[in-house]
Amino acid sequence: MKRQPGRMQNLNDVYYFTEVIAHGGFAAAGRALRVPKSKLSRRIAELEARLGVRLIERTSRRFRITEIGQSFYEHCRSALTAVERAEAVVAASQSEPRGLVRFSCPTGLVEVVMPGLPDFLRLYPRVSVQIVAIDRPVDLIAERIDVALRVRLKLDTDAALTMRTLAKSRRILLASPAVANALPESGDIAALAALPTLSTSDSLGPAIWRLEGADGEIRSVTHEPRFSCADFTSLREAAIAGLGIALLPDHNCAEALQAGHLVRVFPNWQAPEGLVHLVFTTRTGLPPQVRAWIDHLAVRLRNTAIFTVSL
Repeated sequence: MKRQPGRMQNLNDVYYFTEVIAHGGFAAAGRALRVPKSKLSRRIAELEARLGVRLIERTSRRFRITEIGQSFYEHCRSALTAVERAEAVVAASQSEPRGLVRFSCPTGLVEVVMPGLPDFLRLYPRVSVQIVAIDRPVDLIAERIDVALRVRLKLDTDAALTMRTLAKSRRILLASPAVANALPESGDIAALAALPTLSTSDSLGPAIWRLEGADGEIRSVTHEPRFSCADFTSLREAAIAGLGIALLPDHNCAEALQAGHLVRVFPNWQAPEGLVHLVFTTRTGLPPQVRAWIDHLAVRLRNTAIFTVSL
């Protein structure tokens, strides 16, 4: 194929191409865009003809982006992001926030976010919020996420993302008073491996807790949990029921601690602190509804009462 010189590419075709790559195929992109698969295939074939290169190798059984196609995709995605930012600048100068905010949130933090949601929606009646409750890291661009809430030991280093640190979160060892009263008096953390435990791990076999002592010492404790579940609320209820010792985020157990349903065990040990932070793709040109949601979360999650419990 020979490129036709001196012509700017049709941005619609560039957009179709990036969506096909982001969704991993013509059929998936067609469903997401509500565009016939045949139209997408034809438009990308025309794009390839104008460029004079093959961007995607495709047969009835195979779909693979070429090396030059991958490079072209990365540049196109950057260009389309710049276009979105330019449009967002215009939107920001217009009227009140409106439209959808797609927000990714770890399942264990949904109950922290939810109490502030009604006030936000009352304040901005033309805004809708969709919470994507998921514990894996999301690709903000490919999955069309406006803002992600994350908890990490250190911040991401992706230059394409903007971070806004809000708070610190701890995981502490907890049990019901009955379980706590039956623990060995020595307080040696090594004893934990032989005690009944509850874990968020969904892997087969033993679980490992990485714990930090009051003097900064790090220990990895391997244990066989009696009950495992990725949902913190279920784990908290299992601990309250006396099924074993759990390693839970402080924000998840504050009320149970204050009510005496749970007590802290091995108090000199806890998981390393995690940084609670927001992640989004740009500082400037954010749509008004996204900026409003970020500001709302920043105010709510910086409330020290949420992430600091009396121990």
